[in-house]
Amino acid sequence: MEKEENVLGTEKIGKLIRKFSIPCIISLLVNSLYNIVDQIFIGQGVGYLGNGATNVVFPLTMICLAFALMLGDGASSYLSLKLGEKKKEEAAKGVGNGILLSAIIAVVLCIFSFVFLPQLLNLFGCTDNLREYAIQYGKIIVIGLPFMMIGTALNSIIRADGSPKYAMATMVLGAVLNTILDPIFIFSFKMGVGGAAIATIFSQFITFVLNIAYVRKFKSIEMTKETFKLKLSVGKKVSALGISSFITQMSFVVVMAVENNLLAQYGAESKFGSEIPITVLGIVMKISQILNSIIIGIAAGSQPIFGYNYGARKFDRVKVTLKSVLGLSVIISTIAFILFQTIPDKLISIFGSGDSNYMEFACLSFRTYLLLCICNGIQIPSCIFFQAIGKSVKSAILSLSRQILFLIPALILLGKMFGIMGVLYAGPVADGLAFGIAITLLILEVKQLKQGNHKSQTLRDFASPKSQLDQQVIITIAREYGSGGRYIGRLIADQLGIKFYDKDLIDAVAKETGLSEEYIEKQEEKRESLAGFNNNYQLGLNHADELFLKEAEVIRRIAEEESCVMIGRCADFILQEKENVIKVFVYSNKKDKIKRATEIYGIEAGKAEKEIKRMDKLRANHYKHYTEKEWGNPSNYDICINSDTLGVEKSAEIVCKMVKDKTAFIMK
Repeated sequence: MEKEENVLGTEKIGKLIRKFSIPCIISLLVNSLYNIVDQIFIGQGVGYLGNGATNVVFPLTMICLAFALMLGDGASSYLSLKLGEKKKEEAAKGVGNGILLSAIIAVVLCIFSFVFLPQLLNLFGCTDNLREYAIQYGKIIVIGLPFMMIGTALNSIIRADGSPKYAMATMVLGAVLNTILDPIFIFSFKMGVGGAAIATIFSQFITFVLNIAYVRKFKSIEMTKETFKLKLSVGKKVSALGISSFITQMSFVVVMAVENNLLAQYGAESKFGSEIPITVLGIVMKISQILNSIIIGIAAGSQPIFGYNYGARKFDRVKVTLKSVLGLSVIISTIAFILFQTIPDKLISIFGSGDSNYMEFACLSFRTYLLLCICNGIQIPSCIFFQAIGKSVKSAILSLSRQILFLIPALILLGKMFGIMGVLYAGPVADGLAFGIAITLLILEVKQLKQGNHKSQTLRDFASPKSQLDQQVIITIAREYGSGGRYIGRLIADQLGIKFYDKDLIDAVAKETGLSEEYIEKQEEKRESLAGFNNNYQLGLNHADELFLKEAEVIRRIAEEESCVMIGRCADFILQEKENVIKVFVYSNKKDKIKRATEIYGIEAGKAEKEIKRMDKLRANHYKHYTEKEWGNPSNYDICINSDTLGVEKSAEIVCKMVKDKTAFIMK
């Protein structure tokens, strides 16, 4: 770990970006091939109606992909977290539940989709002229959904197990097979769209088989029958960890459903008809996805560079990395813009030919809908940059802004105003507005990079006399903000003559990770509600999770070496299996917490109550996320103390007496 961190903080930025981004770009591009190869051969062998049919089936595939990524990415994050906590059995249960849930949901979706396929196609904008092709293609694709979903979920888990090359190899093999089999089934066997569907599910089946074979040879865990028993609490946790991937994919589904229906409605009122707009814009979006895959790959590959150097307060390296990523992304998006504006007819011809209306609408779509695609070179990296540095609220805003906040309203409003052209105008409007938010947040963040030193309460320096204990004991103290819990902990340590770990713990983690003390103090124990947006299949564990694992490692090591008092950081949970741990929770009433916050922490009286609520909520979220227990629930602690009723000194005395009684009992 130390070696990698030193490299992230010292190696040339350009070399690091190449090292981390190229594999990510390849992986994402291969993933995009499944979405495009079918349309190329269908367009050449069947015609644009066949391509239109695949576009109305595609949202159904995306829904299944959303569930697969949620469970696969969630299980992979769960695996990494539990391995970091040294809990291999629980890690295996998370993987088993992720695989099992993906299989159950896959079968349910397969049956549901097969039975209600016509109704689902109507929901996704299918027209009468597309229906025959769509049902023929869709029924076969639906049969292969379980293979696709389980194979995709396993792909994420295999990467987390330390075998990214194996995961990529199975994905690449599936894509290559699909490319080879498509022309065979479509042209040689003359099976049309049905042949393309068969080629797709056969390729997915091969990936599925290879990934299933890996289950027996996991590196980090051992899978048994017990690990595949469904456990509700584990399933919920796995799903929660993968919810970001689910929301991201589902936002595309909503956009496509709205877009297809509006294209069918307003296209019918134009000379282009309904089918040409549905077909063409579907192709245009998938071609633009190639552009986005490259940009995402560059930015996601740079995530560890951003994260480490931001945490280590090497802000010059953060700015250089950001400048390089944005520069490369803008160059790529500019090249794409030039191609979209100058040779749209050549691009659409790859996917087959059509009449003059077809070619006219294709040129209009590329030149209008993707008019501001250059903005993607800023908006997409900005979202990943904020994810990388732990700004979950900003990353969530950017993640949702283009698709949900701007594109859907623009499609509806501009469609009503300008008909079919209004649907095309919605693209650059959404891109421009999302770009505006991204560039504003970026400018503000860059200005603050050299600011933000976190000021914290400095406690009076206590001298620690020789330990008064005959046995090793650990006292963990969880506390409400403003309750005086930290001060009580310091008094306990002083009276017992043992080490007090709060800032010292931050120092220890800082030395091991290379991260700055300011960054650690700012990030720890403060999990925001939107922090789940920092988990996805490109980025893996977010920095809050990585920081928790490192702190847990340090806490365990200290607990093996000496008696001490530990403040917060889920220490009661991390050390729950040790017998010599006394778990304390300190709380107090609102009035006294406000008084303490204003007098000791220097917070303005009018803002104190709001700050107390905010901090307690962040601590509760943090505790719930990592322990799956409720923060402040008395059953989690050995003793809960109201510091106002007893006073901080008396509270400390009570805990000290409890400690001495327990150590005397242990000696017996």
